[in-house]
Amino acid sequence: MEHLGILAHSAEGAALCFRTFCQEASAELGAYDHPDVTLDCISMARSMPAWDAGDHLAIRATLARSVARLARAGADFFVCPDNTAHLALGLPGAELPLPGLHIAETVAERAARDGYRRVGVLGTAYTMDGPLYRTALGSRGIACDVPDADDRRTVHRIIFDELVNDVLTEPSRREYVRVIERLAARGCDAVALVCTEIPLLVSPEVSPLPTLDSTRLLARAAFETAVGRRAAPRWRGGPAGG
Repeated sequence: MEHLGILAHSAEGAALCFRTFCQEASAELGAYDHPDVTLDCISMARSMPAWDAGDHLAIRATLARSVARLARAGADFFVCPDNTAHLALGLPGAELPLPGLHIAETVAERAARDGYRRVGVLGTAYTMDGPLYRTALGSRGIACDVPDADDRRTVHRIIFDELVNDVLTEPSRREYVRVIERLAARGCDAVALVCTEIPLLVSPEVSPLPTLDSTRLLARAAFETAVGRRAAPRWRGGPAGG
């Protein structure tokens, strides 16, 4: 089995990915068993000024340091359970020292497999306003939709004020359900939860649309890669597929 490296950017999403990876493994391999896994996290606080300034190259350099540490720890490949971080990782630049699974490609692959044609996207403002999911879904002939401007602000605020700090409230859950209902009314047949903390708040049972849980989809893909059921990744940063 191969050694997984988890490149953490936000703590809660990375923790959920780590737990899911180990749970997926023990369910199939037996109690307490899972492939080796190492998690590395440079505090997100160090990158927030760069996010606010739009300096994605500085963020890429910080994330690349984490990948280098994972490589030195013996990891064979990495995942980054943070969708927004892929905006920086996807910039042209020096190749990362490990190959990785691309989270948006993993989600879009599942959306195509499930036959969805119009997917609503909920995440940070950086992700909803950016090209990440328009590109990944669009390359598979799937339309990408996002909430209107006011709802995007609400979704973003709840992520940074609450979810990344492990604050889960019923009023915020109702707000997300309302936003998903609006996406359904516009013709979406699924919703992609592409901030890795959103699945902590919105479960499939409460969502008005089928959910594409980026955190758990990535963890499952990582497990399948580690045990050899999925081809070894080749992406080393830069545009997906590069």
